[in-house]
Amino acid sequence: MAELSPAAVEVFLSEADDTPIVMLNLINFKPDGGRERYRQYHKMAKPILARFGAQILFGGDGLPVLTAGPAAGWDAAVLVQYPNRSAFKNMVADPEYQEAFKVGISAIADIVLQPMKQMHGLI
Repeated sequence: MAELSPAAVEVFLSEADDTPIVMLNLINFKPDGGRERYRQYHKMAKPILARFGAQILFGGDGLPVLTAGPAAGWDAAVLVQYPNRSAFKNMVADPEYQEAFKVGISAIADIVLQPMKQMHGLI
């Protein structure tokens, strides 16, 4: 179920808001047309993302996991870059996004949202 943790969001938003953030979305779709509904959600969400200065950097279907251990893998992964934390906060609160999000929720069996900031020295 796609539900934000209020405590985690509070900590995320309380930190410095002066750098871009990339949100890693790891997604498992509902079996009854989830992938198709997720595509519909993205069509609705893309112009809203743009309005908040966000952009999709990558979206792809998951392939079999190559590491040993209990990792089950994900149906898809999406990377979305936001100009800062406030842009994410404002987008999530936007009424038009809330309508699109209802479609997204109907598509998702499980999701992990992992915000990331650039690790200096790698690129």
